[in-house]
Amino acid sequence: MKIYLLTDFGSTYTKVMAVDVESKRIVGFAKSFTTIEDDVTIGYKKALNEIYGQLGNFTPAASLACSSAAGGLKMVSSGLVPDLTAKASRLAAASAGAKVMKTYSYELTEFEQEEIEVINPDIMLLSGGIDGGNKKVLLHNAGIIAGVPGDFFVIVAGNRSAAAEAKQILTAGGKRVVVCENVMPVFGKLNIMPAKAAIRDLFIENIVSAKGLDKVAAMMDMEIIPTPLAAFEACELLSKHLGEIMAYDLGGATCDVYSMADGLPKGPNAFISGIQEPYAKRTVEGDVGMRYSMTALYDLIMEQDPSFASPDVSAWMEICKGDPSVMPIGENAKYSEIDASFAAWAVRLSAARHVGHVEKVFTPAGEMLSQEGKDLTAVKYIIGTGGAIINAANPAVILKEAIYSGRDLNLLKPTEAKILLDKQNALAAMGLLSRRDPQLAAQLMEEHFIELC
Repeated sequence: MKIYLLTDFGSTYTKVMAVDVESKRIVGFAKSFTTIEDDVTIGYKKALNEIYGQLGNFTPAASLACSSAAGGLKMVSSGLVPDLTAKASRLAAASAGAKVMKTYSYELTEFEQEEIEVINPDIMLLSGGIDGGNKKVLLHNAGIIAGVPGDFFVIVAGNRSAAAEAKQILTAGGKRVVVCENVMPVFGKLNIMPAKAAIRDLFIENIVSAKGLDKVAAMMDMEIIPTPLAAFEACELLSKHLGEIMAYDLGGATCDVYSMADGLPKGPNAFISGIQEPYAKRTVEGDVGMRYSMTALYDLIMEQDPSFASPDVSAWMEICKGDPSVMPIGENAKYSEIDASFAAWAVRLSAARHVGHVEKVFTPAGEMLSQEGKDLTAVKYIIGTGGAIINAANPAVILKEAIYSGRDLNLLKPTEAKILLDKQNALAAMGLLSRRDPQLAAQLMEEHFIELC
């Protein structure tokens, strides 16, 4: 056998998948608690030993890894106008696999300066102004960020006319600075790839060590990348084979949503308002996770459905608070429907934030539809992954919340998509494999993703 070991260092579990590239099969899987507080190699070696127990001793042909351990890659972004440069900044950070903790617009305040200190990001992405446009906000924000205590990187990706001066201000404040091309060099045009590359490089060269992953990095045959970036690349690859897709990765802290679709208006009387979003898009919702963000998710649900509250819901939340790794099985099996309801709401809320929406406007040419964001009505497949979805008794019910229904009003959600389940939680692993053997990665996803409806 010629085995590739594909490892995902998650915030809760370290998962190792073994793929035989000669027989083109997934031949082993194991997981162990991520031991980030002590030495991440402890949990990794436990999972490896289980793989060796399944397959016998072997020397892997390649060992590849991704990580969201220790909170993943935490980022804060800022821009000038909320629907333009600030949105471009957020898209760049999310597509690089970061957990975007906060996005700011206009001039930062002293209160927001203190908020950034509390967030304690790994990277701050500073943008604002088209090239040759507004300098004031970018330079003001550079001064505010320079005064934030903490050892984090700053990527300057705004008005190129002010970038050098912004770097000087930040460097004088003790920040490590990288300057790249503007995320929006001209009005309404995205240019997020340079910022995405800068984020990825900083993660590989610096953040891995800060997260305590440097030991395990030395064991790998490729640089460790953020887990969401691996999943992002898997989705990009799969869309080349299946057409337009969406994916929902529902975890304990966040719900990551991916869309691989052009998002252009489908109706003859619709037009895009604001920026045209990229074909490959990721959003991360930090307040709709199933464990660490459960209280925030509950509050969001209660805003729309106060009847959700019950003594059993409160009891389950207390159990999850005490043990974020708990599953609704065994003595907790009576809470399985409640946990599934939380998951369904997480998908529903995340979908509403990710997809575009339309509003009727009246023009000299008559009634038109103004579209903000992506029209995802024609998406062909929706993929579900993450423990709360995979382990649910009826994952199709949860994932159907990603499909348009009468209550969604002006949301541009898929209307007739087929639902696929990543039962083996393989999406990130396949993203890693795609860097070595994209054809095999695509084949395994098509073979192992289960069609639910």
